[in-house]
Amino acid sequence: MGTSVRSIAVTRTDPTLVGTLLEGRYRVDKLLARGGMSSVYRGVDTRLDRQVAIKIMDPRFADDRSFVERFEREARSAARLHHPHVVAVHDQGFDTPGGEESGRAFLVMELVDGGTLRELLAERGPLDVALALSIAEPVLSALAAAHAAGLVHRDVKPENVLIGRGGTALSGGVVKVGDFGLVRAIASAGTTSSSVILGTVAYVSPEQVATGATTSSGDVYSAGILLYEMLTGRAPYTGDTALSVAYRHVNDDVPRPSELRPDIPPMLDELILRATRRDPEQRPADATAFLAELNHLRTAVGIPAVPVPVPLPADADRESDAERTTPGIPAVPASPTAATTVLTPVAEATMPVSGPRGTQAMQREQQFPAVQPPRTPPPRPKPSADDDQPQSRKRLYVMIAAAALVLGGLIGAFAFILNDTGPTSSSVPKLAGMNQAAAGDALRTAKLTPAYTEEYSDTAAQHTVIRSDPAAGTSLAPGATVNVVLSKGRPIVPDIQAGTSQQDAETAIKAAQLTPAQGEQEYSEVAKGKVIRVDPSPGSQLNIGGQVTIILSKGPEPLPPVPDVTGQAKDAAFQILQQAGFQPFQAGEEFSDQFAAGQVIRTDPKGGGKASNRRIGVFVSNAVEVPNVTFKRMEEAIQILRQAGLDADREGRGNGNGHGGGNGGFDFVLQQDPQPGTKVPKGTKVKLRGFG
Repeated sequence: MGTSVRSIAVTRTDPTLVGTLLEGRYRVDKLLARGGMSSVYRGVDTRLDRQVAIKIMDPRFADDRSFVERFEREARSAARLHHPHVVAVHDQGFDTPGGEESGRAFLVMELVDGGTLRELLAERGPLDVALALSIAEPVLSALAAAHAAGLVHRDVKPENVLIGRGGTALSGGVVKVGDFGLVRAIASAGTTSSSVILGTVAYVSPEQVATGATTSSGDVYSAGILLYEMLTGRAPYTGDTALSVAYRHVNDDVPRPSELRPDIPPMLDELILRATRRDPEQRPADATAFLAELNHLRTAVGIPAVPVPVPLPADADRESDAERTTPGIPAVPASPTAATTVLTPVAEATMPVSGPRGTQAMQREQQFPAVQPPRTPPPRPKPSADDDQPQSRKRLYVMIAAAALVLGGLIGAFAFILNDTGPTSSSVPKLAGMNQAAAGDALRTAKLTPAYTEEYSDTAAQHTVIRSDPAAGTSLAPGATVNVVLSKGRPIVPDIQAGTSQQDAETAIKAAQLTPAQGEQEYSEVAKGKVIRVDPSPGSQLNIGGQVTIILSKGPEPLPPVPDVTGQAKDAAFQILQQAGFQPFQAGEEFSDQFAAGQVIRTDPKGGGKASNRRIGVFVSNAVEVPNVTFKRMEEAIQILRQAGLDADREGRGNGNGHGGGNGGFDFVLQQDPQPGTKVPKGTKVKLRGFG
């Protein structure tokens, strides 16, 4: 788009932008979100008549020529990344209204009609394992495509994961990753990678904190933290300052998510730990390797794909969550040399929720402030001899006064301890309906200690609080423990395999707070007394105490006597045996002069006998009745015998192929052996004596 670099004179909250036509093409319609470095608007590409998202950059970044050049370069790189799970970059430009020197640097992107992962976590709290993996897979797929193209995201976090409408019934919402390459562009705005840490502190990799290195392995670390938060409802590290959080990334190992969520499969627990190792060499090499391991895990554990719900966005006039600082972590003051936030476009503005958010820039000089050496106080002037007596009296008065003050203080403190009427208890807050993370935060705010247990509930959503013990409103001493009872959702019929003992099946059903019941026994190949199946089938949800019927085996069904099918044609014999519940198969052919070809000679077991299993061998006769070929021309007789499955052995004059020996071809059969009508095995030779 032939853009030039000029200074930008717009303000962050310029109300005149709505209705503006950028570069005569992109109409700005509605503010969606705003923050420290940019504002995002819903707009229209008037040339193509399509809805777009327009990100207009803050002037303090675009004042720097190197930033604008880098911004344009990174936008072009991101625009080359075509992937179904990447927010598409359509265009970038620099608008100069009225031909002025000042202007607006902007980016035109795909408009995702939905919300962010942050908003989904705010709505639901910790996500089910199946849902977390159904979101993590497209995120890793997008990162894998970027890594293959030589791009590194550098700022993977819930605010940059968008969930929009337009998916299938199976996939639900469409998961997309935004802001590829923009963090690197921000880093060029008067700073270097060695002097500033970019990325949300809660998700930044240890090597990015320590050296400023941003690699595909760093994206793997951030994606591992993202998966940790989806499963537990919180990021692993929090602190009072950004420095304390960054320090923990460098010096602490990420804890097992199963410590907060015991139902996480062990394989998934281990994968998250490996993805978040402090040593990049111990992580999956890139997002492609991480995704391959996640797919293998899903197959091995049997975790199904589930639809991804589209979160409800907040009001457009609220400040963008993507540009908020982490609660409890002070933001770095904005300056032309310190990038503060990265904004992700969404269909509606995001809303404030608990949890780490917002990109921060932390100057490395702030990490380890220098310790100032203690100052030596200047020496006091030595008093003269004339001043000795007044000074001595003065010191005596001071000592008496100080002693009186100390004594009075001790008496006052003792009286305060005896008569203190200040707050000595904490009230248990109302927790019902909260997710685990929110309940824990509420208790800690009330200076109480949470402990968690789980139980089934017919009404409370999974992973939300059913009740607390003691109940809400109870007064406790500060630091007392409150048991928070979390919902496991409605009971699920356990996975009871065929062959399980009745006792084990009943124990598993009762453990799921369901009621076992025994149904009618059925004949089965399963051993007698063992479980054939349960009804409803495993995985079905029931109310607490719901009945699960156990079907037990009576053992194999007794077999009837083997039907006698001797003399029957093979097809008819097979049908009779199948109707009796057997599985017949042709065991071979045998000769019998009592049965014609194709008739059953015998069965194994024999007819009328008792079978040990359902397979019955059938033996078929291969007998052939010799046809009458006397007085037939020799050639014709040989052909008839061959059609009957017999061979001809000619005697007398002639050459055995039907041609007479010099008498004009008048060669007839005078005698044959065996005689016509005799039953012989197939392939038997019939001797022919001719005339001629």
